[in-house]
Amino acid sequence: MVTLSARQKNILEFIVSFISEKEYPPTIREIGEKVGISSTSVVNYNLAKLENESLISRERDVSRGLSVNWPKLMTLGFTPQAASKTVASTSRSHSVAPVMLQIPILGHIAAGQPIRVDAIDPAYAEDFVQLAQGMLSSPEKLFALKVQGDSMIDASVLDGDIVILSHQETAKDGDMVAAWVEGDEETTLKYLYREGKDIRLQPANPTYQPIIRSADKVRINGKVVSVIRMLNN
Repeated sequence: MVTLSARQKNILEFIVSFISEKEYPPTIREIGEKVGISSTSVVNYNLAKLENESLISRERDVSRGLSVNWPKLMTLGFTPQAASKTVASTSRSHSVAPVMLQIPILGHIAAGQPIRVDAIDPAYAEDFVQLAQGMLSSPEKLFALKVQGDSMIDASVLDGDIVILSHQETAKDGDMVAAWVEGDEETTLKYLYREGKDIRLQPANPTYQPIIRSADKVRINGKVVSVIRMLNN
């Protein structure tokens, strides 16, 4: 359970509204000016609390090196719509609603036929999910899949969630990917690890065994960049 002080909630609301309006994060000084804190060390203290709750992350050597954990914020009610309302209430001259992206949901990530991701074509979409443009980069390369099963439950990916993926055929060790496994004839959601000539697809649930196949039997369809928690989960 996330417990925040009133000041930390104000800071988080400002960060969300700022990013939704500007599409880039505020500086520490801008945060302090908005919430009435003159000391940058006090701002840093409260940002550290938000970071400890995994609500934000920071690159301290970068002026605007702040990013937000949109999936977790959404579970707390910080949706793009809520962010736009915050912008409207804090803007002196006009409100700016975030530009919304329509990301195609191309199917379920479960046993069955390969998911059609060679071209991210909305014509093959089962449905669409909306996200604010400032949340993710390269929207033309994004697609979504519905999760079936609990093999990634310890990574906070639950049955029924929607994962947003970047369409790509390569990924780094430790990335969460959607991979087509030849022989098993299924697309699976797992962590990727290379082990010599093999690929290990590691679940995030101790009741499941990793899938280990030769590299030529595994095809990466995309890398997970965000997770959307569905309300009925």
